[in-house]
Amino acid sequence: MTNLDKLEKLRKQNVLYRWDLTAEELTSIIDTNPSLRGFVFGYVAEYKLKRLYFSDARVSEVTKDDDHNREKKGDIRLTYRHKTFRIESKSLQTNTIKKDGAKFSAIYQCDASDSRNVMFSDDSQVKTTCLRVGEFDLVAVNLFGFSKKWEFAFALNRDLPRSKFKRYTSLQQSELLASSMPITWPLIDPYVKDPFVLLDRLVDESLSR
Repeated sequence: MTNLDKLEKLRKQNVLYRWDLTAEELTSIIDTNPSLRGFVFGYVAEYKLKRLYFSDARVSEVTKDDDHNREKKGDIRLTYRHKTFRIESKSLQTNTIKKDGAKFSAIYQCDASDSRNVMFSDDSQVKTTCLRVGEFDLVAVNLFGFSKKWEFAFALNRDLPRSKFKRYTSLQQSELLASSMPITWPLIDPYVKDPFVLLDRLVDESLSR
């Protein structure tokens, strides 16, 4: 392999070579642009989630829905025990993180990236960024802001808080998830460390119907 071939291989494999950047320069660019930092961090979290939790033989057909498809919502779509599930990946809001001894608390955003029309069971509709109850199966909240490690907390969509926005009717509130949600460490109900506990619950429930 010639030196030119080696350089071309590096460009394909390493974005630093591709863009002629040092690691320090890329770090500086990300650190000085908060919106970019949040954007990149979210995708890194999705990658870590798939690699750490959904890369073993129990899971198959791990894919991602198109970010621009408003009808299909799921950062990760996978098959487990012959059932398809959608996982929504979320991150802590850094400026909400609080530490009290060995305990942590924070808020994370659990909403869509942009507003869209949502239809409800009574045929009413509103334009909102709120996610619908049942729009995905599990939320996966990365806790990197607590521990500086890639750890996640998981909860069923159906167990998450509902919207309390006063402009929505009571039925609309009941069918929309809250846009901001609290979470703590150590975890408390409905959050768990192991997503397969929740996936097994969903599968077993579907088989018992």
